[in-house]
Amino acid sequence: MARQKGIIKLKGTIGDITFYKTKDGHLAREKGGVDASRIANDPAFQRTRENGSEFGRAGKAGKTLRMALRTLLLNSADSRMVSRLTQAMVKVIQADLVNERGLRNVIDGEAELLAGFEFNIGGKLGTSLFAPFVGAIDRVTGEITVDLASFIPANMIAAPSGTTHFKIISAGAEINFEAETFVVTSSETAILLWDMTPTVVINHLNSVSPNSVSPLFLALGVEYYQEVNGRMYPLKNGSYNPLSLVQVSGL
Repeated sequence: MARQKGIIKLKGTIGDITFYKTKDGHLAREKGGVDASRIANDPAFQRTRENGSEFGRAGKAGKTLRMALRTLLLNSADSRMVSRLTQAMVKVIQADLVNERGLRNVIDGEAELLAGFEFNIGGKLGTSLFAPFVGAIDRVTGEITVDLASFIPANMIAAPSGTTHFKIISAGAEINFEAETFVVTSSETAILLWDMTPTVVINHLNSVSPNSVSPLFLALGVEYYQEVNGRMYPLKNGSYNPLSLVQVSGL
């Protein structure tokens, strides 16, 4: 891979060189690689096929999780979140001690490894929300909760410049990765002043199916706003909003 320089930037393919644009700039690379039919059939590429199968499974699992949390992610995800989540799912699958390579999956893996995953690497929950919170997942009742005692926003929330208001958001998700289906419930506070006025106690209850046999997730985040002439505007289109998986319960 090489970086294009000069006034004129190329896109497309000339001979064996492909020119393309990425977030890192205009790049060029030489065409090459092993023939697809050989990868699919040659015994020498058995490991490649196994890795490809599990990587594909990780991609589908990540997509299902993203779909479940879509309403929260609209304002709380960085541009490379998809690839980071896929990598995290690969680690979950690789923790499967039941199935053979190439057949490992999220269900038999360690979904708990996703706990702490930050959907917005530019605004992490751990460096944004300092108010203590208690999250809980009750498989029997299907209740996924998060509670925050009263706190002073200006002291307990690190907000970007221009913030006048904020709200706390959360979601509980039950995800069947094999069927690629989910049950999700979300909660949010009202838009609150970011000042020295203590908040009320915050209690979010996000219910999913009782006695579920699927992995359960609790996501928690913050959204920032700026008030202008009595209207609330999302700050920087959500680029600072943190959202994290604070608790995960596998099988």
